[in-house]
Amino acid sequence: MNQEKYLPIGSVVLLKNAKKQVMITGFLARSKEENSKVYDYMGCMYPEGILSSEFNLLFNHDQIENIYYIGYSDNNWKELNANIKKSFDESEK
Repeated sequence: MNQEKYLPIGSVVLLKNAKKQVMITGFLARSKEENSKVYDYMGCMYPEGILSSEFNLLFNHDQIENIYYIGYSDNNWKELNANIKKSFDESEK
């Protein structure tokens, strides 16, 4: 499958070495504990949802083992995805 790097909000994935699925809730999230390291995604346990801000999961695309569901995608999402990738690429330079 020709997949863009970033999956839309609402996508449900399984991370490597995990038993529970995760639903993507955000992008380019910073970790307070790791010197503001930026992760590709923020998510919550599926199907429980967001129980508390303390339970947000931060992970990168390469940690995804399986994609169970791809969230809603329209032209707004495609534009945001392109902007996310552009911003990330510029920050890497």
